[in-house]
Amino acid sequence: MSFVIGLTSARSKSLIERMRLLQILLLIISGAVANSVANTNIITETVFGPETLTGKYKHPASITELSGGDLYLAYYGGEGEYARETAVFGARLNKDGKQWTRPEAIARNPFQSMGNPVLWEAADKLVWLFFVVRPGETWSSSRIMGKISKDGAQTWSEPFVVAWEAGMMVRSRPILLSSGDYLLPIYHETGADPEFTAPDTSSLFLRFNPKTREWAESNRVHSRIGNLQPAVVEISPNQLLAFCRRGGDYKPGTRGFVVRTESQDGGRTWTPGIETEFPNPNSALELIRLRNGHLLFVFNNSFDDRTPLTAAISTDHGKTFPHHRNLATGDGDFAYPTAIQTTDGQIHVTYTSDERTVVRHAVFSEEAIFAPSRNNQSLRSSSQP
Repeated sequence: MSFVIGLTSARSKSLIERMRLLQILLLIISGAVANSVANTNIITETVFGPETLTGKYKHPASITELSGGDLYLAYYGGEGEYARETAVFGARLNKDGKQWTRPEAIARNPFQSMGNPVLWEAADKLVWLFFVVRPGETWSSSRIMGKISKDGAQTWSEPFVVAWEAGMMVRSRPILLSSGDYLLPIYHETGADPEFTAPDTSSLFLRFNPKTREWAESNRVHSRIGNLQPAVVEISPNQLLAFCRRGGDYKPGTRGFVVRTESQDGGRTWTPGIETEFPNPNSALELIRLRNGHLLFVFNNSFDDRTPLTAAISTDHGKTFPHHRNLATGDGDFAYPTAIQTTDGQIHVTYTSDERTVVRHAVFSEEAIFAPSRNNQSLRSSSQP
């Protein structure tokens, strides 16, 4: 009898152990599923809306991660795009915080309008702010100015001139080249017409040597109807790729494409611009290199409208973009994206909406773009005939 009881107890203990192992396995599986779902989520917040006391206009937004882990964001604001009293405003999201600070003016001129701020922290922890000063009525009168901060965007230097030729503008963030130099994508806009960018509008690049503190200008990239606002990545040492917004007007059509250009000498010289298969409604775009070597491309996937705002991933150095997902869609405009990848691997994209009165901030992992697009038709960046 005692033997039977002992045997039964052993079997009961074995069953209990199996149940415990099953529970642990189920917890692991459920956790993995939860993490997988979390990795495919896109979390979007409204950073600032029309109620913010910097004027109803807020455009475009630029974001950077500071060395301490804080996020810092800038936009230019006022009563409208061509309002005389516009200024560049900056705001901070502390590393462990949930609320952005109230925006404060970080570049202002009582006699000239400000525009297009660009934020970037260099390897030496200097934070750069590039922005546009517009002395005339249209953007073709603009010049590029800059400021630096030595204390993590707490205070800023006096402004200095980066490019003084009329029509010079900035929109995209610089990159650190493998050589140690910085490369700032800029553009030269011509045509004193707010509804039309002239065909000789061109993209170009400024290469900065941090040792000599000298800027060197590349050749200018020309294309069929003009191009502007380049975004650049370094594929390998000295091999660079840039995508550019197309020029022209804002009328409906089917011949407006993102323009592609390449450099094989570290950004000193560039190929003529060729049109890709990506539609472009005369709107800004973004292109960055992720830490794993993949490329993230954010653009308005439309010929006529600044919606949807689409994120696409390339794993073959920009030849194809087989993974893509809309970050924002629907009525209205979702435009002028700026993207960064933070130290935790997350991707952050800021953009504006609601007739440029709202700044939005989307956060997601690369997997969020891969997950819904396993069977999507690949987007290509090959030239158009």
